[in-house]
Amino acid sequence: MYAVDDLYREIAYIAHHFHWPPADILDMEHGDRHRYISEISAINKLMRRE
Repeated sequence: MYAVDDLYREIAYIAHHFHWPPADILDMEHGDRHRYISEISAINKLMRRE
């Protein structure tokens, strides 16, 4: 079972960075959400290095 707290955390993370509505993020497949989270994280790490 997928933890509700984890789902909210994922939605908040993506919504914060892309300004997408939570409902659109919630409609995504789990794997797609995780791919966006990975990409956002990689971008953030690159920006911190600069």
